[in-house]
Amino acid sequence: MRLALPRWTGPLAVKAAVFITVMCCGLAALLGVLVHVSVTNRTVGEARDVALSRLREATRSYEAGDPLRRGAAVDPPGLPRGLRELAVSGRRGTVVAEYAGRPTMWAAGPADGGRVLAVRVDHSQGRATIDSLDGTLVWASALAIGATLLVGAFAVTRVTRRLHATARVARRISAGDLDARVGDPRAQDPTRPQDEVASVAAALDSMASSLQGKLLAEQRFTADVAHELRTPLTGLHAAAELLPPGRPTELVRDRVAALRTLTEDLLEISRLESGRELPATEPEELGALARRVVRSSGTGTRVDVVRDAWAETDRRRLERVLGNLVANAHRHGRAPVVLTVDGAVITVRDHGDGYPAYLLAHGPQRFRTEGGTKGHGLGLTIALGQAEVLGARLEFTNPPDGGALARLTLPQQP
Repeated sequence: MRLALPRWTGPLAVKAAVFITVMCCGLAALLGVLVHVSVTNRTVGEARDVALSRLREATRSYEAGDPLRRGAAVDPPGLPRGLRELAVSGRRGTVVAEYAGRPTMWAAGPADGGRVLAVRVDHSQGRATIDSLDGTLVWASALAIGATLLVGAFAVTRVTRRLHATARVARRISAGDLDARVGDPRAQDPTRPQDEVASVAAALDSMASSLQGKLLAEQRFTADVAHELRTPLTGLHAAAELLPPGRPTELVRDRVAALRTLTEDLLEISRLESGRELPATEPEELGALARRVVRSSGTGTRVDVVRDAWAETDRRRLERVLGNLVANAHRHGRAPVVLTVDGAVITVRDHGDGYPAYLLAHGPQRFRTEGGTKGHGLGLTIALGQAEVLGARLEFTNPPDGGALARLTLPQQP
């Protein structure tokens, strides 16, 4: 079973923790070695001084013919071979070695007849001091590393949590929530020191505010223009109806109708983008609704009801979504166009060249079409906006065997 890490934990926190741990371990090891070497040299040096002092006393006693004190002897058993050879050569020396299972400091010097005079001093206390120091250093280093790691992790995770919050707000903005703000306390208080995270948060909030202002201005402009066009278009439509029959009249009426439709679409998009649209739900049979949409479209769309269902939805908005999808399939795709109802999932598929790459990547965009097709790109934009009001999910894909597929998934029904 894998250990679940907090959501704010990421590569930065892990790398910082590893870096802090490695640096603490390296520093603790360096200080430990320095302290160990210093104390060992001092302890061994003191034991060596004691052993040499006793060797000098034993040498005086040996030369005076007095009996040697305990621990001093001529050619004693257990004397390390290297020290014996050094003393035979006429020099004095010391060495730490094991004797009778205990650490011992040996000191030896030359005696007459090629013999060696040596003394031994118990070094157990010095060895115990060094071992105790090593144990203390290990525990102290472990505690210091743990404390430093905890403090470092706390400091790093404070930064990573702020970065995670900033990234979360950026994702909300990219998803269309222009009211989202980071609101970093450091960025809002000019008296506090500003770090890099606060600068990024302040820049993101400023960008979101600027973007929101521009989009609101664009929405107001679109709504105002569309609203102002309705009155002259109504008069133009009435005047066109008074023209005498003929081909020029038909062309004028057709263009006036197209302009009126474009104006109504722009007004509808403005209402959807305002975020204040609410659905008026009531029970609807999806199979019957799909057939009604196809009949009103006047197209040869085939309706397949795999699994009929009832849904609490806004009939007018759902008909608008399906009508736009069917109209788009016939305008930009090729027959056969099939509308399929499978429970709460409704699909519209054609067998044309499929949706363009920009639409699959970024969704429908107003006033953008490709391939020389007619239209303003508003039909799918309205369908997507109405689907969001319904709480449904509208997806656009290109099936592997060709064509374009729009899948509308209605919200889970109680």
